[in-house]
Order: sequence, then C-alpha cells, then structure tokens
Amino acid sequence: MKKEVGQYIHLERATEILKDMVKIYSPYFQEKQIMEYVHDWLKQRGMDAMYHRYHEKKVTNFRGINVVGRMKGQDEGPHVLLNGHLDSVEICEGWTKDPLGAEVENGKLYGVGSVDMKAGCVAIMMAVEAFVNTVENFNGEILYTFVSDEEGPYGLGTDALLLDGITDYADVAIITEPSGTFSGNPFPCLCLGARGGWVYTVTTYGKSAHAATPERGIDAVEEAAKLMMALKETELKEDPKLGKGSIAVIDFNGGGAACSIADKASFTVFRHTVTGEDLSYLRNEVDKAAKKAGLKGTYSMKFRDAPHPENGGFHPYTVSESNPYTRTIKESIREVTGTEPIIDYFPSIGDFNYLGSRAKLPTYVFGPEGGNFHTSDEYVDLESVVKTSEVIYDYLKKILT
Repeated sequence: MKKEVGQYIHLERATEILKDMVKIYSPYFQEKQIMEYVHDWLKQRGMDAMYHRYHEKKVTNFRGINVVGRMKGQDEGPHVLLNGHLDSVEICEGWTKDPLGAEVENGKLYGVGSVDMKAGCVAIMMAVEAFVNTVENFNGEILYTFVSDEEGPYGLGTDALLLDGITDYADVAIITEPSGTFSGNPFPCLCLGARGGWVYTVTTYGKSAHAATPERGIDAVEEAAKLMMALKETELKEDPKLGKGSIAVIDFNGGGAACSIADKASFTVFRHTVTGEDLSYLRNEVDKAAKKAGLKGTYSMKFRDAPHPENGGFHPYTVSESNPYTRTIKESIREVTGTEPIIDYFPSIGDFNYLGSRAKLPTYVFGPEGGNFHTSDEYVDLESVVKTSEVIYDYLKKILT
C-alpha cells in the first residue's frame, strides 16, 4: 500500500521531534550530543547519514561535527541542498519558562534554539523522510546538511562543507532559518538574499600627558569618540533589494591610567553591508570619517582575524525573482499555504551568505514563524513548522520528478 505524506509530516510528529531536540542544550562549540541525535534519527529510519568532521586550527582550534546525507535519483537532474544549523546561542537571563523544557502553550513551543533554528531542521528531517518513503522514482540528488557553529563568529560548519567540496555539485539551496521572524513579516515569507557583514577595529593613537594639563597631549579616547561619531553620520549606500547597510559600534577600549591622558584607544564596529560595499569600500569609509573628524593624532583599521580569507566576513547576495527555482518555490509555498509568499531579504548574516556568495548558488531562506530569537522565552509556532516541511517536500517533488 502506498504511504501518504501525512504519515510523516504532521503536527504531533513535529512537536515530538522538536521537544527532543530543544531539550538537548547545544550552544555553538558544544554540538556533539545534538549531532548524535539527528544522525541516529536518520539512520534508524533507513536514511543516509554520516558525520562530517572538521578542525579549524588557526583561530579557534575547534574540532566540529556536521551531519550530512544524500538521496540519489535514478538519472541526472538538479542537485538540491537543504541546510540547517543545530547549534543555538547560550541561555540568557530573563526566561519565564524552562529554556530546555520544550513547553507547549497555545500552539507555541518554547525553548532556546526552538525557532533559531531547530524547528527548521525538524522541517527538513520530516520532508526528507516523507520523500524517501513516498516517492518511488526521481532524478537528481537531495543533499541534506545539519551543521554546527552557525551562531559562532565564523560559521565553521557550513564553511567546512564548502572547503571540503561537499557542496560542489549543488544547483540550488534552501535554508530553513525563520525568514519572516527575522525580517519582520508574517508566515509565509521567502527571503531572496541577505545583507553581508564584517567586523573591524579602529585604533586611535594620541600623546600621553598629565590629566591636569590635557592640552599638552592628544587624548586618544577623545579622538576615538570623534571618529565614532563621524562614522555614524556616514551616508549609507542603498541597494534596491537589500536596502541600506548599518554601522554598529559593539565595543570600546581605552585609557584607564590614573590621572593620565590616554595615548591609545580603540572601538569595534559590526558593519552590515549591501552589494558594492567590499573591504576597500569600508576602508575608504573610515578614512573619510577620520578626515571629517579632524583628528590630531593617527589611527589604524584592522578587520578581525579569520581562519582563512574566505570566511573573514559575509558577502551580501540576492536571487532574481525570475530565476526558475524562485518561481518553483513560490508556487510550492502558494499551493501548500494557500497564501502568496511575502518576498523580502534577510537583514543580517548567516550560512546562507556563504552559499549565496561563495558557492554562488541561488539560495533561499524560508522557515517557520516564531519570536524572541537570541533572547528569553524564544518560541516557534508549531503549525508553521509543519507547513515549512510540506513546502520543502512539495518543492522537491516539483523539481526532481
């Protein structure tokens, strides 16, 4: 007897799997247990799954684990990459519910990592299981990847997939991050790209003097403050799809000696970028701000240290609405949800940047709805998890059969 999709993708099943996964605490760099859970879950259901191990030696000395599986069709066809991260941020203060309790209330499941993005991973797991059990013949390949360290500074899990050639033959990618939740739209929301992001530190150099006679020195703290304010007044470039970037000062250091003018100070910037704002553009931006600030001393600018040149930051990317893969995923969303998807662009960075810019894949961000990501009482709407999974399943059928 032919098995039905509803046997594999339904609310009770989504709730059961997600409860198990939320109860496993897996902040980035601590993902071993959650990786074992997903690996075993796939294997126990007769699906391909292997551990992909990597070692980043230069900056973090981190030994990470991804879980990777493949489903190969009978003939040539598109290679579809499904990607989700299993790590979360650390538990913060302010929770009114047990962050690892996976409590369900009014159709919402609460817990750290619930919407960002264990729910999206559950959607992939159910869709792949449904596909392998209900579709007899297809062409092409499904590559499903569950990665570590997306919430960390370098996205080492997906970075390792690219470095080791695992994504080399992919034609299109779907990442089930909470697209609408991040972009401020109701479900269903389809993101056709994302802003980029870089971290850099500016150091100002002054001249030490006694605090009783500050005019005899050059106060590096004051110099840094002037440069910061001039930088914040920068007129930002606007992209027709991605909008404007942003300049956020995330750290400041300087001075501290008793009764002395500081001769050195520094501040760190997280700079979200849009198309055309590359590293030379950002250097020039700081130079212009320094000139505007009228500094008396000197300054330097340094981008953060990175494991290798390709993952020092995240490049922005967009996918055309006329792309055939775009038309197909929009059709799947419309048919499954009965609603035309809201088209938007992800306001921040993630593994999708690597796939959209470095791997140059049409990369779609589409996932469940929820709230309070990266803060207390994070939750996901369980019905949207089911719908996300149904969309992925329908999309796979449309382009592979």
